[in-house]
Amino acid sequence: MITWDIDPEIFRIGPIAVRYYSLCFVIAFILGEKYVYSITKVKYNWTEKQMSAYLAYLIGGTFIGARLGHVLFYQPEYYLSNPLEIIQVWKGGLASHGGYIGVLLAVWLYIKKYKNISYLASMDIVAAPALFAGAMIRLGNLMNSEIIGHQSDVPWAFIFKRVDLIPRHPSQIYESLGYLSVSIILWALYKKFGDTWKSGRILGFAMWISFAFRMFVETFKENQVRFEEGMFMNMGQALSIPFIIIGLIMAFDIGKKLKA
Repeated sequence: MITWDIDPEIFRIGPIAVRYYSLCFVIAFILGEKYVYSITKVKYNWTEKQMSAYLAYLIGGTFIGARLGHVLFYQPEYYLSNPLEIIQVWKGGLASHGGYIGVLLAVWLYIKKYKNISYLASMDIVAAPALFAGAMIRLGNLMNSEIIGHQSDVPWAFIFKRVDLIPRHPSQIYESLGYLSVSIILWALYKKFGDTWKSGRILGFAMWISFAFRMFVETFKENQVRFEEGMFMNMGQALSIPFIIIGLIMAFDIGKKLKA
């Protein structure tokens, strides 16, 4: 058993606290920006200014989408009754499905304005760093002792002392390692097939693999909100199904095959 009692704050200066969760976001965006720019400056002649604008859209889409996803998917009644709390992100409440949708929309808005790359080609490039960001965010959840797993007697079970004294699956680590593995797969796919595959195919692989894994890892996790107790599958699993279906269609060009 592993006893986990890490302080989520790295340090504090007056009312301002620097947390591991925020640091994980920063690392993900910095490394993601370097990865995307290393490709776009060669293939599409992007300038640093173009990359900065693109990064701003991605950051905005991630946070706005993740916040609205939590509000709409998990606690709509509460936030409709307390609308001012929607903007109080420091109190917690970000949903990864919403963040994914936010990134999809943010890239579309960027392409619509700047027109310096096709939408699907852009999303193929973003796929690997997006999953790496997911891996980093789950590490942040681990540091916050949140999104905990079910009770377990496995040798590597964690006791999250800031939650209770029950040994649990370290579901944050499972999910983080899974997303990291998918990110590496997507990087390898783009490196090998990025110039030959139809645009959007790598994005399709990203969607179906990552969300299929998400459905699996949810079986180790405690439900996030009470209403999930009466559901056949929890909200994380239910929200993953459309992504898996769309991803499979894009990855294997199923729509074209059905027409044939």
